[in-house]
Amino acid sequence: MSRETSLDLPDNPDCAFCAYLKGKRPYTILSCTTHTATFVTREQRGHPHVLVLPQRHVPSLLEMTDEEVAAVAVEVRNAARLIEKAYAKTGIAVWQNNGVPAGQAIGHVHFHVAGTLDGGGTEFGEVQEISVMETDEIARRLLGGR
Repeated sequence: MSRETSLDLPDNPDCAFCAYLKGKRPYTILSCTTHTATFVTREQRGHPHVLVLPQRHVPSLLEMTDEEVAAVAVEVRNAARLIEKAYAKTGIAVWQNNGVPAGQAIGHVHFHVAGTLDGGGTEFGEVQEISVMETDEIARRLLGGR
């Protein structure tokens, strides 16, 4: 459980998302603002699939400040716009998990934004991780080839 909530949060003493933000581990960072970061995840559960998170290490939605919630919401919308423009998707899924029983695996709040698969929906089972080179290519496409 968290000290601030009753949630059963993941026990990740070395936060992978914080390591990516500090450049300690390679990962494709699509964009950063003062309060947010948007990553192209190596686990593509949709086509494409990005994560939007606060820059500050925050375990769950319940501990986010109003300013962080507003900033993340804007970036979730911006990510959806990039996906729609670059991939012409007929559907975009947005989801977020709080606590291990809800499926949260990393103890740093993050929102999933994904273009739906050809048959609809997204993949919630096991998916093969793709390379950073492949996520970099997805980022280039999302940013219009820049």
